[in-house]
Amino acid sequence: MSFSFTDPKPSSNDRSFSFTGQSPEDVDRQLQAIADMAHEILRMVADVRRQISN
Repeated sequence: MSFSFTDPKPSSNDRSFSFTGQSPEDVDRQLQAIADMAHEILRMVADVRRQISN
């Protein structure tokens, strides 16, 4: 899968992204893996914040 900005210097807050892969299912699977990792990172950050505040 490759990832790129469709406009290297977006002129507005509208950011466009382009994902390409061998098949739509391949792109979907890899995007889901990225989302899963992001959720895990956020969960870990929440745990650390909880530990710091205690």
